Amino acid sequence: MTDTPLFPGFVRQRIPTPDGQHIQTLVGGNGPPLLLLHGHPQTSAIWHKVAPALARQFTLVLADLRGYGESAKPAGDADHANYSKRTMAADMLAVMQHLGHSRFAVLAHDRGARVAHRLAADHSGAVRRMVLLDIAPTLAMYEQTSDAFARAYWHWFFLIQPAPLPERLMAADPAAYIRDVMGRRSAGLAPFDARALAEYTRCLALPGAAHGICEDYRAAAGIDLVHDHADRDAGHRLGMPLLALWGEQGVVHRCFKPLAEWQRVAANVRGHALPCGHYIAEEAPDALLAAALPFLLETDA
Repeated sequence: MTDTPLFPGFVRQRIPTPDGQHIQTLVGGNGPPLLLLHGHPQTSAIWHKVAPALARQFTLVLADLRGYGESAKPAGDADHANYSKRTMAADMLAVMQHLGHSRFAVLAHDRGARVAHRLAADHSGAVRRMVLLDIAPTLAMYEQTSDAFARAYWHWFFLIQPAPLPERLMAADPAAYIRDVMGRRSAGLAPFDARALAEYTRCLALPGAAHGICEDYRAAAGIDLVHDHADRDAGHRLGMPLLALWGEQGVVHRCFKPLAEWQRVAANVRGHALPCGHYIAEEAPDALLAAALPFLLETDA
């Protein structure tokens, strides 16, 4: 394994959140601001294959979600509200405002895309446009859960079990959890740089990481659905341009109709499948850039 850094020239910054926690970021590049958010069980290292091209066009802010990477991992509340996507979105708004960006674009994968959805819903004036990778809206996925989906996304139902059972099992062998969860997807472990895999494993072994991840999922199965139901009942729809991309070899493509589901909650949506599985930025970086860059560079009306 080489010692070459994944993000040469990027600057690490630890930024405070409204509730006294902190978010770890990497900042680099030049141009209008673009916030990048990762998924489970990963960190902002997922962007290392696309960051060089994006950094030529944008000032990139790569953030570790609350509970992940080197960001804060507070103990969960009784209702998991401090890991709600509303709270996690407030983290990211605070990060961007701290860095001087009142309005910005977002590129987000998996759990980070769920945070981005809530960020756009709660703070629509801050989000210029966004690209969401390999998810359908959380409420739609829970309401349409099938046998095939539950078997493929077993971790959704494992991680929400009461503490400390899932935390204890995950923390017992973080490397095995990374290897088994990521390696059982359609592409196996072949797409992943050894440096990135080492970073995911290192961060999952940090104190509080297993708990933070579980709290993210517990919130998604509880308080996040309350917030999503409230939006739907009120007829709220996202107004900014949204590009939905998903892997044609993945579970979201197989079990849902992601473009149609995003069109239910947003007014200005386009999207399509890419030739890969779930981990788009690492499996198909060129295809992602070809789809996302023109969209992100469009001039807003």
